[in-house]
Amino acid sequence: MTFSLDYIAYRVSAWNRRRKWQRYTTLFPPMKGETVLDVGCSDIEYSETDNFLEKKYPHQSQITALGIDTPKAFPKTYPEVTCVQYDGGIFPFTNEQFDICWSNAVLEHVGDEAAQVLFLKEAYRVAKKGFITTPNKFFPIEVHTRVPLLHFVLPKKMFDAFLRLIGKQWATGSYMRLLSERDLRSILDKAGIKTYRLFKNRMLGWTLDFVIVFDKEQDI
Repeated sequence: MTFSLDYIAYRVSAWNRRRKWQRYTTLFPPMKGETVLDVGCSDIEYSETDNFLEKKYPHQSQITALGIDTPKAFPKTYPEVTCVQYDGGIFPFTNEQFDICWSNAVLEHVGDEAAQVLFLKEAYRVAKKGFITTPNKFFPIEVHTRVPLLHFVLPKKMFDAFLRLIGKQWATGSYMRLLSERDLRSILDKAGIKTYRLFKNRMLGWTLDFVIVFDKEQDI
């Protein structure tokens, strides 16, 4: 049963990432010469959906991948991509250094509200355009642990205790801070991002995740 649930979750994740990629290429068709920042790259790939941008983007030499892991496996897998390690705080780049900032399902993992505000503020600072995704807190199944409902029914400490009980302690503590639409709009406002579009990717009528899109060159 566990294998079956994991398999279904993996297939849903892969399907949803393809859907997000289709939206991205519709909004920002990949162009030769544009610079793209991928925030939240993974040095070790645990599934085919990891480092999705690097797998799909047609001009790898134009990508800079930013992450907190020491880059060991990543540069060997994607030798054309510039890989930069940082401490998870200020992005080590100048204002609007990149044409586009891409970040898929990273925002919920960066820490508390202040850390999430800083993350958005930095993404907005270093890029002219942005495409940032994060799961919906109120989707009935918590997408990382596959646990239904309890992630928004129980207080954080009680949910963490339950996760430890079922052997998923890796998802406790500061591992994730899930966001509702209200939470997301609040931290966008605190980050000083006033003009953006918020897309909702749905599954069976429920919002599975959100996509934040900004474009400083256009009033979107």
